[in-house]
Amino acid sequence: MKNPAFEKDRNPVKMKMEGIKGFLIDLDGVLYIGDQPIPGAQAAISNLMKSGYAFRFISNTTRKCRKTLYSRLSAMGFEIPEEYIFTPPLAAVAYIKKTGRKNCFLLTTGDVDRDFEPVCARDSGAKPDFVIVGDAGEAITYDNLNSAFRCLMEGAELIALEKDRYWMADDGLSLSAGPFVQALEFASGKKAMVMGKPSEGFFAMALFDMGLQTGEVAMIGDDIYTDIGGAQQAGMRTIFVRTGKFREDILKSAMIKPTRIIDSIASLGEIL
Repeated sequence: MKNPAFEKDRNPVKMKMEGIKGFLIDLDGVLYIGDQPIPGAQAAISNLMKSGYAFRFISNTTRKCRKTLYSRLSAMGFEIPEEYIFTPPLAAVAYIKKTGRKNCFLLTTGDVDRDFEPVCARDSGAKPDFVIVGDAGEAITYDNLNSAFRCLMEGAELIALEKDRYWMADDGLSLSAGPFVQALEFASGKKAMVMGKPSEGFFAMALFDMGLQTGEVAMIGDDIYTDIGGAQQAGMRTIFVRTGKFREDILKSAMIKPTRIIDSIASLGEIL
């Protein structure tokens, strides 16, 4: 079957995209950076709604629970339903429910643990069934990593909420969960199950919720590997924005080539 993400005549400039009925949209770096919305982002989302496009927000953000993300977006002027937001913890919770196991060692920060409260127990007297790693910020210490490592060596399963290399913080590029997940993989000899992008299962959750097929949807993101590469592997077309963690040198050196490149999500209307 022909993959629309790899059309030979693709040209990553502001040409019209045909046949698109919906969008998967990254949050951090696409709609906002830190506490500041990207100029024109609110209007772009509003225009999608008025034009009848389906869309869902699919983010690798793992420091905030879904409800906090919704409140944050609302405070920035984005009028979207909470159920439109898909994050790796939600995928992890669905997976944990299916296993029937529940004792978890969480290596995370912020309030993302609230998403796990319905399914995860943290019984200090029992061996963890899962080691769950997200972007843990200052919680990434030798002691915490070593505790996670010991849990893995005692039989726990390794779940990576995401494996991004870095993200754009208020004060510049910052390490994400990926480097530390890889360290635990190396030390334990176990392979992490990745819940967020670029996991095809994560994309599939949002596609199913929209009722659309991969060829009808485009992914909008600022990460050439997890957003663009992951969506292309899943069969979607892609739109790369020059905001957030975008770097021209990474784009030029990467083997992955987006379907389209725009200055920001505010320019989305130029290719629709």
